[in-house]
Amino acid sequence: MAKRQVTPTVHCKFSEMVKPEKLKPNPQNANQHPEDQIERLVKIITEHGWRHPIVVSEDSGFIVSGHGRLEAAIKAKWDKVPVAFQKFESNEQEFQVMTADNAIARWAEIDLSKVHDAIKEIGPFDLELMGFKDFKFEPNFEPGTEDEQGKLDKKQLKFITCPHCEKEFELGQAKVRTED
Repeated sequence: MAKRQVTPTVHCKFSEMVKPEKLKPNPQNANQHPEDQIERLVKIITEHGWRHPIVVSEDSGFIVSGHGRLEAAIKAKWDKVPVAFQKFESNEQEFQVMTADNAIARWAEIDLSKVHDAIKEIGPFDLELMGFKDFKFEPNFEPGTEDEQGKLDKKQLKFITCPHCEKEFELGQAKVRTED
């Protein structure tokens, strides 16, 4: 049997640390997690630690949010995971909270010009740690923006490439709906 790994640092509030195999995924969970998403979650949690606990219903004993995080913990063979046990008023509320947790994030729009500005300001870093799938930061500079040493002046960046459709957007106009 493979040796268990110590879980990454926990930065979130939780009720207790639990062995992953003791947690019960909710059979009504409609959210599916592809293998590449789980691999990315392992990488993100390994790098940044646990920022969100797995939420488990005190009533049913099932996971309400954090199915993907549980899969990541199992894949990484972490010994324990942070769990927040919560009470729900009814089975309906528990189901609604679980479903909303999955569905509401899909409404978000990513303003890529803000992502670009932040990368330009604080980068470089591992872009996969932002959670995007197939994100490419390919700066496109206006001609003649090189400095005396022939290096491009990052302040002159005018475009960013969308990680989803590969189109170029002029900065300030790069809002892209994402389902990641």
